[in-house]
Order: sequence, then C-alpha cells, then structure tokens
Amino acid sequence: MASNPQPTNMSTKDAQVAISQLQDELTDYGIAYYEQDAPKVEDHVYDEKYARLVALEQAFPQFVTPDSPTQNVGGAQTKSGLEKVQHPVPMLSLGDVFSLDELQEWENRTIKALGQQPAYNLELKIDGLAVSLKYENGRLMQASTRGNGLIGEDVTANVKTIADVPQELKEPLTIEVRGEIYMPKASFAHLNEERENQGQEPFANPRNAAAGSLRQLDARETKKRQLSAFIYYTAEADTLGVTRQSEVLRRFAELGLPTNKDNRVIGQMKEIAPYIAEYTEKRDGLPYGIDGVVVKVDDIDSEIDLGNTVKVPRWSIAYKFPPEEEQTIVRDIEWTVGRTGAVTPTAAMDPVFLAGTTVQRASLHNPDYLEEKDVRVGDTVTLHKAGDIIPEIGQVILDKRPADTKKYEIPTTCPSCGADLVHVEGEVVLRCINPACPAQLQEGLTHFASRNAMNIDGLGPQIVSQLLDKKLVTDVASIYSLTVEQLLSLDKFQEKSANNLVAAIQASKANSADRLLFGLGIRLVGAKAAKTMMASLQDLPSLGQANAEQIVAIDGIGQAIADSVVKYFAEPQSQALLAELANAGVNLEYLSETGPIDENSFFYGKKIVLTGKLEQSSRSEIAAWLEAHGASVTGSVSKKTDLVIAGTDAGSKLTKANTLGVTVWNEQEFLSAQQNEAG
Repeated sequence: MASNPQPTNMSTKDAQVAISQLQDELTDYGIAYYEQDAPKVEDHVYDEKYARLVALEQAFPQFVTPDSPTQNVGGAQTKSGLEKVQHPVPMLSLGDVFSLDELQEWENRTIKALGQQPAYNLELKIDGLAVSLKYENGRLMQASTRGNGLIGEDVTANVKTIADVPQELKEPLTIEVRGEIYMPKASFAHLNEERENQGQEPFANPRNAAAGSLRQLDARETKKRQLSAFIYYTAEADTLGVTRQSEVLRRFAELGLPTNKDNRVIGQMKEIAPYIAEYTEKRDGLPYGIDGVVVKVDDIDSEIDLGNTVKVPRWSIAYKFPPEEEQTIVRDIEWTVGRTGAVTPTAAMDPVFLAGTTVQRASLHNPDYLEEKDVRVGDTVTLHKAGDIIPEIGQVILDKRPADTKKYEIPTTCPSCGADLVHVEGEVVLRCINPACPAQLQEGLTHFASRNAMNIDGLGPQIVSQLLDKKLVTDVASIYSLTVEQLLSLDKFQEKSANNLVAAIQASKANSADRLLFGLGIRLVGAKAAKTMMASLQDLPSLGQANAEQIVAIDGIGQAIADSVVKYFAEPQSQALLAELANAGVNLEYLSETGPIDENSFFYGKKIVLTGKLEQSSRSEIAAWLEAHGASVTGSVSKKTDLVIAGTDAGSKLTKANTLGVTVWNEQEFLSAQQNEAG
C-alpha cells in the first residue's frame, strides 16, 4: 500500500479510475467470500484495499456510488464498535416456569384474563441469541440484537453472512420479524476443538459461542462460525394477513424465512405433557440446542388483549427443561499430549449416565480453567453436557470435599517425555516443545497415516503404538522402511495383513505433496492450506526455502500460517526429515488432480453445492470429481449457484435452493450425468 499515491496527490481522473477499479475488485472478492464460500484473497489483502477505497471516496465523494462496497452493509465492519439500534417495539424476554403445575397456574391466569379457553401454539425454545430483522420491500435492511430490550446493537453485516437468513423475501413486504440466531452442535464442537488447538479458551456453550460470533466487528469472522437461525415472531401479523401464531410460522416459511417445523397447536394445557416428553427424549438427537418449550396463545387478538408486563409478555411462557446434570467423583486428573505438543488436563471420574450416554471423562481444557474451577482429586462435582454433546464439569460440591484434599499442582514437565513444559505467549495451553516426545510422535504418526493425509490403510493408532513400543519407527520417514517380517512380529498380524500394510505404505509414496505437507502436522496447516501452498509453489523443497513474505503472497494464506511454516522448516530436524522422505522415494511434488480440464464438460464453470446424505460416494469424492471437471464446489446456496446436488435429509440448503429457483438434482441424476461425461 505504501507505493500508492496519496489521494490528495491524485488527479480527479486518476482517482475516478482507481475508485472504480477498487469497487469492482472488492465487489468480486465479496461475492466470492459471502455468496460462494470461496475467498479469493487473504483477509489482510481485502482490508488494505478496503481502507484505500475509503480514503479515496472521502477525498473524492463525487465518485461514491450506491453499490460501492463501502456503502454495502454486507461488507466487513471497520468501526471500533457496533452501532446502537433502538427497537420501536421493545424486545421482551419470556417468563419461565419449571414444572407442569406452574404451567397450569399460568394457564389459569390466562383463562381468567381472557374469559375463555384459548388454543396454544407450542414451539421449541432454541438456545441462541434473540435478533430482530427489518425488511423493506422484501429486502433485508437491518438486523439487531435484543440488547436491553429497548436498545440493541446493529449486526446487519454479520447476519447477512448467515446462509439461513434470506436477504430478500419471496414477497416485497415491509415487516420486522424476530427470531433466534444459534450455533449448531456440530459447528460448536468444531469451533471449540479449533480454539483449543490454537491455544484459545473454548466457549462454554453454543449460546455463548453464537453471541460471541454474532457480535464480531468483522463480518468475515462471523461467516467462519457457521451460524443458523429460526424466525418465530412478528408484531405485524396483519401485514402477513393472518390471525394466529401458527399461521405466522406458515407465512414465514412461504416468505423463505427459516422456521422450526416442530411447532404444535393444542386446545388446552393438559395436552402439553406428551409434547414435552417427546422433545425431552429427542433433545439429545437434535442438531441444535434447546432448553425448553415455549407456549404461546395462538390467537393474535387474544395476545393483544393480554398485553405485556414491563418485562415479559402475558400471552407467552417458557417451560424450561430440568437441567441434565449428575454428580460424580473425580478419581484422577490425567494430562495428554497432542501432536502439536499441547498438554491438556482431563478429569477421570466415576461413570454416570448423562444425556443419553455413559460419561466418565471430561476435559478441563487448560491450567487456567483447572485452577479457576479448583477441581481436586476426590472432589464430588456436577457434570453436564455443554451444547448437549461435550461433557463438562459445572462446579465442585464443597460440602462433599474430603478434608485431606490438597490444591492440585499444575505439572511443569511433560507426562510423556519429561521435558520442561512452556507457556507460549498469547496461549492458555501448556506445550511440550520436545520434537522427540513419544506422545507427540504417536499422535503425529497416526495423523500422517490418516485418510486426509497419506491415507495408509491399516496403519491406525493401535498399530502405531506397537511399532513405537518395539522401536520399529522413529519418525514418519521410518514408516517407509518397514518390512513384512517386522510387521509379523506385531500382535494379531498375519502374512496377508502384513503384505497389505506394506503395499499401502508403498502406494502412499505416489501421493501429491499437499497430502504429505498436511501429514507432517505443521501447526495451523490444514488440508486446504496445504493444497493451496503446494498448488502455488509446486514442491515441498520450494516451500521449505520460501520466506514468510513469499508464502503470505499466496492467495488464501495468512501471516500466522506463513510464520508457522517458516518456523517448522527452519528446524534442522525438519530439513533432515524432508531429505529422509526423498531418499525413501516419497513424492515431494504437487500433482494436479485435474490434469487438463475439458472446457466442453457440462460442469465446467458451474457453481455447485452438495447437501444431504449421499449413498454412492462421499461428498469429498464427488467434490473432487466436480472440480476435476471445472466446477466450483461451494458451501452455501445463493443466486449465483447453478446446481444443487441433494441427498437424503438435505435440510435448509435444499429449501433455499427451491426458494431461489436453483436447479436441484438427486444423487441418481448426478450419477447419470457423470456417466455421460465418461463416454
């Protein structure tokens, strides 16, 4: 950026050309990022160009256009904080009850106030963050959080990154609707795993994760978190032409708004028990978190008659599920070493049955977390599942703490190799930085052989453990020296299985270098980043000799990854390992999976989304085939999508495709087209 002339030194003509060029580039980047889920540039590149455009438009405001990325709220926010939004109609919280008796008491008050028995619409209580969406002539203009009920925060740019939320309704209505932004359980588990691998604090639960994600100052960060939404309320039912809450949900779905389909209308409160029992049982299996059932008077005129208190609506109540929590005793605190050297404490406890499974272990995440909870061996603790999936200790029951317990001392040496543990600056985890650590070697070898790395079939954790115990391997390169005779010395190995494993090891030598790079387990280098770097630099020796500036210059690679790669290859043992792999005959060059692409292919140039359960092939296999035929496989459906290939249980992506009129194929239709391509 330093080479760019300052706006004040530019002629009007040059400024106009520069502004137009930047607007086009940033618009293109934005479409790739937000709509196609395929960013063309690293974040810092976008930010530099965006800042340049802002400066130029401020100096030459006559060239600011309505469609400039600086005028489009879908772009990255560059403000120091989120703007405040005043809600014309307050966003109230719901009152809570915790038993069927309390529900009956609420109904008695409701009947008395109305003078008649109302019908109720039952809805699942989604564990997320309340949001208001304002549409004008069918277009999403503003999204805001509840805040204090009167004033929230503007999160429009962030909400526009959520695939479930339509930016345009199917009808040109002007209406404000409200709902819940939530993080699916799978996204929550993935995010926490990623945060722990990077030495960051995990989120306590999906709601906190959703709230933190929605309030990011950069919408691109929100995009990465894979949020979802359900819309369930409007104060403007007359705009929809309906008179009942159950009809509101039906009209929302017709407009393309995401709704939860599990609502049910009942005639009186005694009918609620089966619904509560049903979803208490189904709760663990849902892909999103729920913490209760919301009861709403179905007739909207009756809702208006009942009105609100200062804090809550009188026409609605939330039945909260009892907490799924058990008590157990901590018998030990174990420390495990991951392949990147992160040393993590885990509580080993008496087994208890919790939320559908037997649990006897729970992560304590890091030393700070362990000290904050003050968990000690022998303590009785409460146990629940964060997000209904991750076992987590709630609190220590101090009344049951044995008198002779002592505060747990954080280890200073690696439990596997005895090397001193270190706190890396900016991280909360402890790390073992000994490259010869046996535990890291066990994890590293297992990762190296895994499906997305070198894909050595038959070389799983148990085999790796035996190889290490017998000192038959010392690093990933030594795998390629294994013989049938050596393998026959392992437990349960017969000649056929030994020959098969040797054959799989030899076959892996021919893999493309991006698989090898991913298999090396370099911190922050995932499969996608490995492929991106190899496609650019073509071979591993070139990457090993590149500096951080050269690596950052590769589209899609950021500074943190570049620094990690440079640090790895700067180590003498890494250079020696690369030489060993080369001597063993392992391919170090990038091999394009596509070869020359036939531009006459039906799939060439098309933007395609895969969704649902596919029976004949995995999504990754189909995606690889499509890319080899010139298609761009993306993760979200938009107006730019040419084709959606949908398996069973396709969900919201299929719904959005139908809403937008995007062509949809089932798996058999795709297979037929695939056969036509073959000949």
